[in-house]
Amino acid sequence: MPIKVQSDLPAKKILEDENIFIMDENRALQQDIRPLQIAILNLMPNKQETEVHLLRSLSNTPLQIDITFLTTSTYVGKNTPTSHLHQFYLTFEDVCKRKFDGLIITGAPVELMEFEEVTYWDELTKIMEWSKTHVTSTLHICWGAQAGLYYHYGIQKRKLDKKIFGIYKHRVYKRRIPFVRGFDDIFYAPHSRYTTVFKEDILKHEDLEILAESDEAGVFIVMAQYGKQIYIMGHPEYDRISLDQEYKRDIGKGIDIDLPVNYYPDNCPDNRPYLVWRAHANALYTNWLNYYVYQVTPYIL
Repeated sequence: MPIKVQSDLPAKKILEDENIFIMDENRALQQDIRPLQIAILNLMPNKQETEVHLLRSLSNTPLQIDITFLTTSTYVGKNTPTSHLHQFYLTFEDVCKRKFDGLIITGAPVELMEFEEVTYWDELTKIMEWSKTHVTSTLHICWGAQAGLYYHYGIQKRKLDKKIFGIYKHRVYKRRIPFVRGFDDIFYAPHSRYTTVFKEDILKHEDLEILAESDEAGVFIVMAQYGKQIYIMGHPEYDRISLDQEYKRDIGKGIDIDLPVNYYPDNCPDNRPYLVWRAHANALYTNWLNYYVYQVTPYIL
């Protein structure tokens, strides 16, 4: 898929080396196509890594996509160079008068904090409120999903006794809904979180539909307003080594953490993990772009 990004975005070179078609600004100008305008509010600490993950996940459709990366102005992390943020990112103030076909709100490593204690919570709530009128469909990921369910529906996240960490098996419900079209009855997806949202709290809201869940990891996909808002509780965009990096980082910090489940062959951290979730992750992002963005967004935003 032709993803349009700035020509010198570092993620562009990484994805081109994987034979993923990334279109720079110059070539995009030569095509008489109205690209989908997709904003990504990147709340993850290592923004460059997340850029690669999400652009790779969005790369399996023939639609042309124009990506706008957003960051918060009320908090600037220390894991991404300031020069990178200045060159490739905008803030909400820069785009608040624009409309977008789609918005992705990523996860963030703040799940053990109360929502209102997060430095940029007020800014995030403004963005989520703005998305109701300025975005065709918003996809919330992991903590971003918990934050969205809390803001829009008042559903609290719950602290777990033990971290959900690994590759978990999920079941599909309501497979006639286009978002899970092409999914197998059973599919796998990565999770890495200390909190969750209870199924019974979600079922109290008639506007929310559960499309997939795991016996071990809980609810995975929740849809609201026929796809206007979609909540993903895990990290389908993760690549093969994401959980490996998290595990070895935490071990290096002296954190007492179990091996990620269903991840390393023979449960040996020296073994290369199997990649068993990529096909369904691709289907998830492709279905979102096709059925809930492209097919329902107006031609003129």
